[in-house]
Amino acid sequence: MSPEGFREAGVRLALAFAAVGGLVGAVLSNELAVLLGLLGLVVGILAPRWAVRAIEVGRTAEVERHLSEMLEVVALGLRSGLSFDRSFELYAQHFSSTLANSCASASRRWSLGLVTRDEALRDLAASYGSDQLTRVVENIVRSLRFGSSLAEGLEAAAGEARAEHRAHMEERVAKAPVKMMMPTGALILPAMLLLVLGPVLLDLAGGF
Repeated sequence: MSPEGFREAGVRLALAFAAVGGLVGAVLSNELAVLLGLLGLVVGILAPRWAVRAIEVGRTAEVERHLSEMLEVVALGLRSGLSFDRSFELYAQHFSSTLANSCASASRRWSLGLVTRDEALRDLAASYGSDQLTRVVENIVRSLRFGSSLAEGLEAAAGEARAEHRAHMEERVAKAPVKMMMPTGALILPAMLLLVLGPVLLDLAGGF
């Protein structure tokens, strides 16, 4: 994905949605054709941004689900006497999540000498845009640079990641009833009004 491709996709989608909206609206009236055409134009322009935002949200959720798992595997490898590079590669090889694939790519980059290990880890954190992953990576880089104990720090970070993921899931569950009120009201209220007012309206119609 490039900025030029992003803009070109927005232009093409805007023209396509505007054409479809205009054709659908033209079946009924010219005013509706103009209105739906403008609506399609706006939707087409915003569609790439919505798609990128959805990908960002998905990648953030991916980090929340699998970060503690990754940290525990690396910490276990360190406890077993493996180096950080080997422990990190172990997780990337034996797990199939998107985060594991990104870790495998980062591991290959510094193994082949394309970038340094610190740069590869920081690029990995930047690709997800997660503050939590960024903090973990900075702690790893600092520990490797100064030779401080890394396994204990990773285990603590794994516990923090699990707690944060649990809190986020509880927050989403708590918000679910509130979010359901609008569609529930929109679907039930008209039916209730028809049920209550229907006989009254029929009696009035019969009286006339």
